[in-house]
Amino acid sequence: MIAPVAFAAMALEGALGWPGRLYGVIGHPVGLFARVISGCERKLNRADWSDMARRIAGLGAMLGLIAAVLLGMGLVVWLVRGWTGAWAWLPLALLAWPALAARSLDDHVRPVLVALERGDLVEARHAVGMIVGRDTAGLDAAGVVRAAIESLAESFCDGVAAPLFWVLLGGVPGAWAYKAINTADSLIGHPEEPLRAYGWAAARIDDLANLLPARLAGVLLCLAGGAGWRVMLRDHARHASPNAGWPEAAMAGALGVRLAGPIVYDGTLAPKPWIGEEGRTAGAADLRRALAVYRRACALLAIVALGVEAGVAWLV
Repeated sequence: MIAPVAFAAMALEGALGWPGRLYGVIGHPVGLFARVISGCERKLNRADWSDMARRIAGLGAMLGLIAAVLLGMGLVVWLVRGWTGAWAWLPLALLAWPALAARSLDDHVRPVLVALERGDLVEARHAVGMIVGRDTAGLDAAGVVRAAIESLAESFCDGVAAPLFWVLLGGVPGAWAYKAINTADSLIGHPEEPLRAYGWAAARIDDLANLLPARLAGVLLCLAGGAGWRVMLRDHARHASPNAGWPEAAMAGALGVRLAGPIVYDGTLAPKPWIGEEGRTAGAADLRRALAVYRRACALLAIVALGVEAGVAWLV
């Protein structure tokens, strides 16, 4: 039953995204995770504790969060199956739907392209600033494009490939446990103080959760783009993350452009290495191509879900 749930959830999200009206009424489920994670951090990340004590506190908070999500969603799934029987796949797909972000990501990147194509650099900077953490006020058009493509490639893993992978592997509880882990990494998994010690566990668990999905995402982007294998295999390790480099390098190679490179965070220049350094400077046309590659990769991922369903049906 898991594969039909995954495919139906992806179809729902692909058609609807996460509607603004729904967001206005109930927000998004990851908002609850964010409140819990931030609340634990305020109580447990104490400046008067040693680094080891804060690491242990951070690990305990993460294990507690994951256990709570798995148990809570496991109970919900059990109740749904008991109430709906053979039709359980439909309400379960509705529960898995918000864990995916294929349409939502497209909806966030497309305004960057629209602004660039009409020559509105100020609006393009604002739009890309909604999806990246770097300073965007001083970016030129090429910098905006590069930031958008990098976010699109990395988020293909975090928002699409990884949640679907964990739906297929662990059902609805697996998908939401992943989203809790990924949210924690975004909020507290930073190497800078005061989160360095406390957020260590969140960052390491997120690395583990994305280990296979990131490589799957890279492969799908290369297949969707018809190129990129050499750059992906050569340059993935140039990224600070052990996982994000796979889809970013795949996208750089598929498009034939340079990504990453020096980036400004909080007014400080971070001298990051180039990915696909022999490639062209990216332009608006490359962002349009990146969106096309991304959409084809999402379609391939849906085919993977159907393939898993067919394989399970054949085995059963």
